[in-house]
Amino acid sequence: MRTCAAVTILIVFPSLAPAAERLLTWQDKVEIMRGMVAEYATAKVLLPRSKKALEFNSDSTYDKNGWAEIAKTSGPAARTGDLVQVTKVDIGTDRLELQINGGYKGGRHWYDGVQVGGGMGGNPNTTPISQGSNAPGGTSLVILFHKSMEPIKAADIKKILAPVLDFEKRSATEIYSETLPPAVQKAIKEKRVSVGMTRDQVIMAVGRPEHKSRETKDGVETEDWVYGRPPGKITFVTFEGEKVITVKDEYAGLGTVAQDPGK
Repeated sequence: MRTCAAVTILIVFPSLAPAAERLLTWQDKVEIMRGMVAEYATAKVLLPRSKKALEFNSDSTYDKNGWAEIAKTSGPAARTGDLVQVTKVDIGTDRLELQINGGYKGGRHWYDGVQVGGGMGGNPNTTPISQGSNAPGGTSLVILFHKSMEPIKAADIKKILAPVLDFEKRSATEIYSETLPPAVQKAIKEKRVSVGMTRDQVIMAVGRPEHKSRETKDGVETEDWVYGRPPGKITFVTFEGEKVITVKDEYAGLGTVAQDPGK
């Protein structure tokens, strides 16, 4: 009888039922990677140089004394006011690990060789993204959620880290994008690919592809970058050399549609 009564209560008052667990989707992870990797921040506290990732709780608390002890042994990766960059992101079930300035083995001038621009595939037209960071080293920081991560945006992660890192400074991506033609800037802002874009610009717009394939026909080599998973829209971005020559969308086996290059 008690079981029947409980079922009746849940039917009448569905809001009392346990909420279904919401986990990170593939799209959520892509948004986090795009929103965090290569982002610059100013250190608001001393960041110790540590082999083991510095633990930081999702409620924005951390062991200040513990970090200070690590700094006494290993020295600082960044001092208060130093400019640092997120160089890698690892997403776990209940944690998010950020590599800072190339990690523990990183050091002063680690950033000098990092560039963005149309320089992939041997093209020399690249732009250094160094902003004159004076951070002496690198480290890693792990955000502990203490439960399975729910959908979260890069902007929310930056708010969580606000006590130790200030992300208000513009990123390298934002600085570089301002040098691009207006049509390309618009496409990147709208997160879409247009004909004529370079590989780096495509990555800025929609991230890295899950799959790549190459084909040579009549002596011309092309490369396809594939985005999306069935069911749903799958986008094929085809490069000849460094430039996009076609963008096609396929909808769950209903056919392929070429996008308007002038969109």
